[in-house]
Amino acid sequence: MTVPSLARPSVLSSATSTSVPTSAAAGSASASGSASASASASVRPHRPEVTELRLSAFGPHRGAVFPLAPLTFFAGPSGSGKTTVLRVYEALARLAAGDELGEVFPEPADCVPERVAADGQGRRGFRIGCTVDGPAGPVHLDLAVQAEPELRIVSERLTCEGQELLTTVLCDPRQSTVQAAWYTAGAVLMTRAPLPDDRLGTALLPLRVAGKTEGQLRVLAAAEQVLVALRSAYVCDPQPQRMRAPVALGEGLLRRGCDNLAAVLRRTGSECAIRHTALVAAAREGCAGPVEDLTAQDLADGSVRAVLGRGARGATPLGRLGEGELRYLAFAVVLLTGPRVLDMEYVAEVPDAHQALAVLADGFDRGLDRRQARALGELAGRMCGRGHIRLVGTVTDASCVRETAGVTVVDL
Repeated sequence: MTVPSLARPSVLSSATSTSVPTSAAAGSASASGSASASASASVRPHRPEVTELRLSAFGPHRGAVFPLAPLTFFAGPSGSGKTTVLRVYEALARLAAGDELGEVFPEPADCVPERVAADGQGRRGFRIGCTVDGPAGPVHLDLAVQAEPELRIVSERLTCEGQELLTTVLCDPRQSTVQAAWYTAGAVLMTRAPLPDDRLGTALLPLRVAGKTEGQLRVLAAAEQVLVALRSAYVCDPQPQRMRAPVALGEGLLRRGCDNLAAVLRRTGSECAIRHTALVAAAREGCAGPVEDLTAQDLADGSVRAVLGRGARGATPLGRLGEGELRYLAFAVVLLTGPRVLDMEYVAEVPDAHQALAVLADGFDRGLDRRQARALGELAGRMCGRGHIRLVGTVTDASCVRETAGVTVVDL
């Protein structure tokens, strides 16, 4: 995969802001999103943030608009579409990173809402989008994707404060391109050129726009804001059954399944004493029995395993812990570290102070008891309150996190 570099990261200004949490159920999501946008209009965040997801027609959702606070949980029964929301966020993140459409949607027909009939040419599709707030203002990205008879992007719109900065449209179904037009405001108002129909046009703009006119600079600022926010996402889905065995030493980047947690702990344990102390305190809250330390041990065969220090009681290998304890520890490590520790699309061209890590956590409370879920939710609330990290997750029982400071629970 070729990831386009972001041109001129300096167009992202350093204005500061605090995000305004929005409490909303699914039925009032649109109104809450408008209120949040109005409240933050005067002072824009200096870190690009995905503040809204739109599932206009995707899976079980139609016309759904979900505002996202720094800490947002989707709650509802099985089949309500909680996981689908995170799936759309991840899909947009992968498209922003340069992935092809077919890699992101390997089964596109499953994304089309049920009971949607094909048109006269046998075409069916889906529509998704998001809003990214930041120095350039609220930028809206909307996609219309044809799923059948062949997968392709048929329309893309990038708008900011009512002005269209990029539009693409499928003009000739026989061609594997779309006709794109982006704002120039120079000798000509719009620049037109073909773009591939299997990639996100916004992700290609830094390679195509010269940045010589005021209009081009505005297009670049909006595109870069969207790309930075979306590419800063990390999908975390701890797999306890794969976290128990010792692991080989590697580069120390935590994979989405967290199966190499021991190798990561070996690295992070010596990098920052403050964060390690916080991690041990978190482990004490979520693990049974006394916890004095959380370390990694090198084994004779060259592998490494993680252990809980029990003080006078010795040590317990993480392989002996319960599934809830392992998932709890994995999420705690993610919340207390950052992009340089996680196996994700890190945007190296943009300073850390201008990026906010977005953790996508499906089944945040899966396997956790109420005490663990509450403690982990409180840790997420503290970390998200600092502004450098955001979390969007799903929960089965929202009662354990509903009282967490700064949390937004969207009941589906």
